[in-house]
Amino acid sequence: MLDISVGLRELTNVREIHVVAVQNEVKELLWVLQRGHTGNPKIVTANINGAVIDTFDFHWNQECNAVLGAPERFLYEPNAALLKSGAFQILSEAYRVRKLHRHTHLYTSEALRDFPGRRFIIEQVVPYRKKEIKNALTFSQANVTTRNFPESVAALRKKWKLKDGGTHYLFFTTLLNDEKALLITSKI
Repeated sequence: MLDISVGLRELTNVREIHVVAVQNEVKELLWVLQRGHTGNPKIVTANINGAVIDTFDFHWNQECNAVLGAPERFLYEPNAALLKSGAFQILSEAYRVRKLHRHTHLYTSEALRDFPGRRFIIEQVVPYRKKEIKNALTFSQANVTTRNFPESVAALRKKWKLKDGGTHYLFFTTLLNDEKALLITSKI
């Protein structure tokens, strides 16, 4: 699917861009053009999940610096529309959450927040070292996700002998200090 920054280089007079996801899968990228428009386009995101529609709007290139931080009690994973939109920095300010790393699009907070995406309780933060991971994985079934991590989900499942599913959600990721880690979580 077309990258927004590429589209903005190719098109002129872009007033708005709508990123529409259905059940966390991006389905449409709609461009609203207005003759003579020269300002930053408004980005409108919507993730439709049954009767629930998560929306978030912002302006392209809106100045904002994400607040970075170590994993706290809760973990947040933005929905697909937000990930496609590139709203990585502004989410930190808008929802009062900290980003785990500049290039890791996962967020954390000590208090539970409303957030347009999935929310988890962090049960354990494990440095990505063989002995520590082996000791922490006391189960054989988990939902595995990677964010800013050098190994694929398939490789990690094979390496740690994990079947898909269950109540554990594992996030293999990179933290603030560029250290690789495993976050063992459960869904809220």
